[in-house]
Amino acid sequence: MRGHGDGARLGAAELGAEPGERATLVQFSSAFCRPCAATRRILADVASMVDGVAHVEVDAELNLDLVRALGIEKTPTVLVLDSGGRIVRQAAGMPRKADVIAALGAAV
Repeated sequence: MRGHGDGARLGAAELGAEPGERATLVQFSSAFCRPCAATRRILADVASMVDGVAHVEVDAELNLDLVRALGIEKTPTVLVLDSGGRIVRQAAGMPRKADVIAALGAAV
């Protein structure tokens, strides 16, 4: 997962759900994306392991303005947000659980 240097911040209005108290795992998905289902399970599992971390899934097709603003080009794309909603990591494709846990270290 790579860092994201533009300082973008996402909150409940952009995500359509409340962010986590300590960090948020944001998953951009699409209806016909097979790796999105596996990514959903990985992120939900990690979020359940760490207090104050939420998993929020965003339908990329229904949120094209946000997708374009963030430069997201494929699904799944995962963003790790810190407690202030700042993007601290971003990765495209299905992540490994260990990489998600490591990326959370940059946020909490």
